[in-house]
Amino acid sequence: MKSGNASDRASAGDLLHLVRSGRATTRGALQEVTGLSRATVGQRLDRLFRAGWLREGSGNPVASPLGGRPSVRLEFDDGHAVVLAADLETRHARTALLTLTGEVVAERGWPLRVDEGPEKVLDELGAGFGELLRASGRSPDAVCGIGLAVPGPVDSETGRVVQPPIMPGWDGYDIRGRLRRAFTEHTGATAPVPVYVDNDANLMAYGEQRAHYPDCSAFALVKVSTGIGAGVVVDGSVYRGVDGGAGDIGHIRVPDAPGSAAALCKCGAYGCLAAVASGRAVAARLSAAGVPAASGSDVRELLAAGHPEAVGLAREAGRQVGDVLATVVTLLNPGVLMIAGDLAGTPFLTGVRELLYQRALPRSTAHLEIVTSLLGERAGLVGAGALVVEQLYAPERAEARLAALGF
Repeated sequence: MKSGNASDRASAGDLLHLVRSGRATTRGALQEVTGLSRATVGQRLDRLFRAGWLREGSGNPVASPLGGRPSVRLEFDDGHAVVLAADLETRHARTALLTLTGEVVAERGWPLRVDEGPEKVLDELGAGFGELLRASGRSPDAVCGIGLAVPGPVDSETGRVVQPPIMPGWDGYDIRGRLRRAFTEHTGATAPVPVYVDNDANLMAYGEQRAHYPDCSAFALVKVSTGIGAGVVVDGSVYRGVDGGAGDIGHIRVPDAPGSAAALCKCGAYGCLAAVASGRAVAARLSAAGVPAASGSDVRELLAAGHPEAVGLAREAGRQVGDVLATVVTLLNPGVLMIAGDLAGTPFLTGVRELLYQRALPRSTAHLEIVTSLLGERAGLVGAGALVVEQLYAPERAEARLAALGF
């Protein structure tokens, strides 16, 4: 909140943030936290009520910190809009319609190759959004924003991917503008919808942390599928680095890994972690051994069936990733390290634990919990939806939106 006179310290957007975060959920609590008068709090809350963003709860009244009669609890009204989200992988896409509190209302998935280029892929996502809206009976004008997870580094300021190794033709492309147009063309929306784009591992980490580990102040997720990437959430916010490149651990060199000298990565270098331990790398080794496998999803199916060759290679890949993660854990000291993606299962996790605990200092792992994904294929969708909500209802943005809506 801003400094200055009491009337300037907390906007309607600030009050909304206090309610949403649970820091102040009654009129009296808002007065106490902000220093605003009762009349000013009432005026600013009235704007939020008229916009449909707040409602009075139906539960028991809350004792007022200022004394007097118990106060009615204030709640964020998640029924006034919906969010669309998409999770784009190298060979597959998923779309979902979510409430503002992250509940998945409808979803669908279908084969879609990212290497077919942004024009075709984003148009298909727009068509997928249209199908979800029609199936759920929702109007396109009820959508307040769109979130998209992509398998490459993203400049969060522009929403453009930056030199993505496994997304040919996407470097610097205006993803936001094209997806916004595709949404309008396929749904008939009458107003432009804001679009937010981020790396898939970032959004998976954000979704998992918010849904299952909200009290973990340092959370790390490693996605091992076609490539390998990591997402880090610190104090409730995604850590992206200077220009979105944080977490790109798939391109750390591992010269001591078996076959690393001949392992050519999609980035053009030899011996990257992704070239020796990703789902694509394991699939290539299985194919060379006479076991048909073209991708990480094929490896996942073989692991589910208990295929011995796949199990052995997945455990070996886990050891290689665990060796790198020992450094990551020492640097970040996370409370939770989550393994997700096609290889996330017992063999791979066993390999990770073997090397990580062997190489990392006991001090770094004393309070570390190593787990697998809890949201599964929905993690990126939930994270993308949460990104939209946090952006649109952040205090300054919420205040600007209220003014634009005439409240």
